[in-house]
Amino acid sequence: MTLVLRIIEVQPSTYYAHKKRLSGLLGGPAAITTSGRPIPSYSLTTGGLRVSDLQIEEWLSELVEGEENGYGYRNLAYALWVQQGLILNHKKAYRLCKKLGLLQKKPVKNVKYPRHLARNRVVTGPNQLWQIDIKYGYVHGYDRFFFIFDMIDVFDRCIVGYHVGASCTAKQVCATLREALDRRLQPGDPSPVIRSDNGPQFLSDVFGELCAETQRPLEHERIPPKTPNMNAYIESFHSILERDLYAKRYFETFEEAYEAVAAYIEFYNERRFHGSLQRLSPKQYQAAWKAGKLKPIEITL
Repeated sequence: MTLVLRIIEVQPSTYYAHKKRLSGLLGGPAAITTSGRPIPSYSLTTGGLRVSDLQIEEWLSELVEGEENGYGYRNLAYALWVQQGLILNHKKAYRLCKKLGLLQKKPVKNVKYPRHLARNRVVTGPNQLWQIDIKYGYVHGYDRFFFIFDMIDVFDRCIVGYHVGASCTAKQVCATLREALDRRLQPGDPSPVIRSDNGPQFLSDVFGELCAETQRPLEHERIPPKTPNMNAYIESFHSILERDLYAKRYFETFEEAYEAVAAYIEFYNERRFHGSLQRLSPKQYQAAWKAGKLKPIEITL
């Protein structure tokens, strides 16, 4: 048989394993074989002594009742190696700790403010949906980055507010958003939905408190991770900013960078033609919509 297997280029182990499985399917002797090597009921010390699982379980329980009560199963196993010279791999340590109910429970994440995932929407006018995000630029003269936090109205593509600086904290984000709402909305106007990614500024308690203000509550929705297409309008503006400004300018100072960003946003809002806005700038498109010169449109996203 070995010669035959060699001629047809089949490993003997493969042949006999297949034969054993086939015999088991047909009800032969292999049908009553065990599924694998039995789990030993002991572990060894560094000196070669056997320690029963019952003794190991007792040691584990004693550790958890003492100073080591905050340890996970890996640290408990290491503590037994230090104290008893016991060789206990992490798999067995996990199994014994699970049996004894000693596994550390995962902490329950306390979410102070409700968080909603972005959903499909139909936008028919200004101030219904704002997309917000943070982008960084580079000051070559100081070899440091600066940040811009900005907001775009999905309907008319206006940059309704922005902050530019060497830092971008949650408080700065909230102050900028509050100023934009005061400037853009009239008393009694409904608040826009605010859509963001999962940046720490947007998940902070400070931002949650802003959205929960009783005077003007905001609906804040977050896009799922790795789905920038759901924040496509602000991402598109950042691509334009990168191409038309950052890639063409060498900033020596922070002041130079801030002035350049402010000038570009003013140009973008007031005078830059926008292909999807009938070759109008965002402010021109907004004025035409208010004057009733545009046909009703729906933006689905």
